[in-house]
Formats: sequence, structure tokens, C-alpha cells
Amino acid sequence: QVQLVESGGGLVQGGGSLRLSCAASGRIDSINKWAWYRQTPGKQRELVAEMTAGGVAPVANYADSVKGRFTIDRDNNKNTVSLQMNSLKAEDTAVYICNARGVRLWSGAYYNRDFWGQGTQVTVSS
Repeated sequence: QVQLVESGGGLVQGGGSLRLSCAASGRIDSINKWAWYRQTPGKQRELVAEMTAGGVAPVANYADSVKGRFTIDRDNNKNTVSLQMNSLKAEDTAVYICNARGVRLWSGAYYNRDFWGQGTQVTVSS
């Protein structure tokens, strides 16, 4: 099966930076789309950034609230994705959750469904 494990969360002062990473384990050949979501108590899960494989180059999309501050990147050889977060604000405080969709295994099996990590806490102090 496919498992996603995040790392890199923590406590940071406002204006600081954090880098989150997520690694997929399993007999994975490729992942079509990676994404980072975040969730705070009482609110819906929010899409922060996503990156598809793309024909020539990966295509990234960002929530308006993080554009210009966050950068998503992927390493297809290692089946990992990262989220570089700069100029952090108190309102960025949340549990950040890694997502993978469209996973092909070495066996040829293809899963057009969402896989989720457990999440990592990011707390930004004001």
C-alpha cells in the first residue's frame, strides 16, 4: 500500500520560515499530483498548494493567501514533495497534511484516489 509521512512542522515566530517534507512509501512508480492542505479546528480543510506532473514541466497552483510566500516542489525520483513556507503569519497556524493522487505502482496498478498523510503541526507565534 501507499503511505505518506510528513516532517518539518514546528513552532516559528511570525515572519520566519519552515520547510515541510512528505515522503511516499510503497512500491510506487509515479505520482500524478501532490498537494498540501491545512486544517484548523472548526474549519474546512483548505488546499494550500498543489503540483501536477505536467507534460514538460510540473504545474503548481497556490491558494491566494499563500501566493508569493509558499513554494511547492517535488522530487519524482524519490517520491517526495516539499513545501517551503516563508514570511509566515499567525493565520498560517494549522495542521498541514500531505496528499497524493493518481498513484501508479510498479505492478502497473493505478489508483486514481487520494492518499493522505497524518499531518504535521505548524504554529506561528505573533
